[in-house]
Amino acid sequence: MSTLANQLASAEREEVARAIRLLLARPLLTEAADPTGFDLVRRRRDPLARWFDYTCGWNLVVEPRRGYARLTKVRVNPDGSRPARRARSGRAPFDRRRYVLLCVTAAELLSMPMTTIGMLADRVVQAMAADRALAGFDPVRRPERMAFVDVLKLLESYDVLRVVDGTTETYVDSVEAKVLYRVDNTLLMRLPAAPVGASRLAVPPEEVPARFEELLADLVRERRYGGASADDTHAETAATTDAQRNLRLRHSVLRRLFDDPVLYRTDLADDELAYVTSLTGRQILRRSVEQAGFLLEERAEGFLLVDPDAIATDVRFPDDTSTARVAALLLLAPLCATPAGLLPEQLAEAGAELLRRFPGWAKAYQSEEGPARLADDAVRILLDVGLAARARDRVVARPAAYRYRLTETTGPAPKNDPPAVTTAGSAGEGDKQ
Repeated sequence: MSTLANQLASAEREEVARAIRLLLARPLLTEAADPTGFDLVRRRRDPLARWFDYTCGWNLVVEPRRGYARLTKVRVNPDGSRPARRARSGRAPFDRRRYVLLCVTAAELLSMPMTTIGMLADRVVQAMAADRALAGFDPVRRPERMAFVDVLKLLESYDVLRVVDGTTETYVDSVEAKVLYRVDNTLLMRLPAAPVGASRLAVPPEEVPARFEELLADLVRERRYGGASADDTHAETAATTDAQRNLRLRHSVLRRLFDDPVLYRTDLADDELAYVTSLTGRQILRRSVEQAGFLLEERAEGFLLVDPDAIATDVRFPDDTSTARVAALLLLAPLCATPAGLLPEQLAEAGAELLRRFPGWAKAYQSEEGPARLADDAVRILLDVGLAARARDRVVARPAAYRYRLTETTGPAPKNDPPAVTTAGSAGEGDKQ
């Protein structure tokens, strides 16, 4: 192979690796939001689609003319650790009301290439009034308008809604606000990632709470992994069943490796652990990691991917952008020093100690219940990034937590400044969505 051919092949590998990590962090990538990134994905869409399909069983759709790329990521164990977040209010997660409004609003937008905020609100009012399972939507009330605006801002961030005239936030202050939108109906239909449509699981509303976990599992069930009877004696069927089993194992392990902050061996089922420790499984794992441009850390406790360029990292840790994230890092010290874990009252006392140590910091938590709330918010972050776990009534540090060592804090903070912290031994990896 000539030198030029080698250079071209090397450039393609580097671009594919970069695009893989970009899509892991931003599974809905639009040309409007990132022209350079979208152009890279557009040019390398064929090898990218093959890599995601083989490695994780995820479908990649790239629409060059419509200006978006959609990686439909199906998680092994769906949970609430990656909620939709509000563009306002400090990126607070969506509550139940906002999720309901999101679903109803999206359904109404399917038939509306253009709309105004008032027309859309009226359609949502009518739709929710006609469904006995839903509480009515009353845009006269300010909290309702705030929730509606949060939903619209989320759809704007997905490029499903594009503001032609006006500003969405003005609706919070006045129901008479004038905002005109253009709707991308095709992109809207690409948002759901579940393999099974929710309409196919229609059940009476009163049965949903009791069957929620079952219904959630049905939404993400993939037919490619099953179908053969265990007692079928035909050789061809048996071979197909073995192939489906190996496919499921490969996808389930590698999905978690590429989508979670850390993959612990104890979190794997017996057959998944056997696969990842087999010769074939290890070869596929290492080859996939190399193709994606990650560095693999393999320990006795599990596996962790580090992105040297931080492209795939959408949520950083350590991170001093919020009070709770600083507190999460500071709480690692007492957690790691107590292998048996900390009780809720011990965590609250640790939160109180932080507030006493830095009296000008964390104003939102300076109340009677503040220390407990600070500890709860910090623990939630540690749980989400795989650094802590709940063990009965305690919170315990997980092995990856020992990668972080607090080497310095400056304080007490004289005014409103948060404590400045320095860590050692961390790679700065985050949660890859």
